[in-house]
Amino acid sequence: MIIDIHAHLVSPTALSAWRSNLLAASGYYRSPLGVSDAVIAESAAGNVALMDSVGTDVQLLSPRPFLQMHSVKPDRVVHWWIEANNDLIARTVALYPGRFAGVAGLPICAGSPVTDALGELDRAINQLGFVGVSLNPDPHEGTGPSPKLGDEYWYPLYEKLVEYDVPALIHSAGCNNGRESYSSHFITEESIAILGILNSTVFDDFPDLKIIVGHGGGSVPYQIGRWQAEALSPGLGGALDGERFEVGLRRLWFDTVLHHAPSLELLFKTVGADRCMFGTEKPGSGSAINPETGRSFDDLKPVIEGLSLLTPGELKLVFEDNARSVFSRLNAHLAG
Repeated sequence: MIIDIHAHLVSPTALSAWRSNLLAASGYYRSPLGVSDAVIAESAAGNVALMDSVGTDVQLLSPRPFLQMHSVKPDRVVHWWIEANNDLIARTVALYPGRFAGVAGLPICAGSPVTDALGELDRAINQLGFVGVSLNPDPHEGTGPSPKLGDEYWYPLYEKLVEYDVPALIHSAGCNNGRESYSSHFITEESIAILGILNSTVFDDFPDLKIIVGHGGGSVPYQIGRWQAEALSPGLGGALDGERFEVGLRRLWFDTVLHHAPSLELLFKTVGADRCMFGTEKPGSGSAINPETGRSFDDLKPVIEGLSLLTPGELKLVFEDNARSVFSRLNAHLAG
């Protein structure tokens, strides 16, 4: 079985129209969503056809991140929007329960306590039957001082994730600072997320916490030598007898949303195939055709299968077994 752990809702245009009305109303009211079952079925069928064309059996769907609006005020706009996205994911999963599973967006709002988002976490896991969550490490979306993931600000969320035994996929959202595109912001924030967690006591305080870092870990696998040196440098906050950086790195999980074979090879060599899960973000920003292969950049299954360093057992870990282990609720969902 091929399980794609990093994919996003293929949302109908009606959802975008509803978003425009939601923003125009500035939180004074929430109109009915008004997305019909037929419209959702059309979008879902198109996504299933796309999955079939590249050999994907199951996709884990989360809201499309750059549209999540975490920095919008008032907060209730963010809550309503994230709830609507999660509802559409649940309706999509209900149409194809053997092909999709839900990964919830969380209404973590800029400048507000993370506890405000826990109600939607509870609803997504206990009522909608989702198997994980997507976590934006920068609710300010590039415009303010978001707490690092090692900060105790996040601890109430971590407690709930451990209680429910659901993983968090680290995935940044929009960027409004004028200096970065949302794609470059993703990579920056995922790198900051790794360093923030590993330079903290998060895994001492929550040893059973499951954190997946999107897009192959941002820039960290390329820059690992710098972080290895810093971890052993007292003048830079490290310690000569401290934990090696590469040891801490293997407390995290990584997806394979990298559109370049040498980059994927480096990821597997750096963190190990036993810490990686197949992800494509298909359809997404990697849908352009790679002139070297004639396939889209996000058609990653044949790229990974073509890497000589992975054994058949390691390929099975990447494509299926790691996902089933980390997303512990997925097995019950697929069996149901």
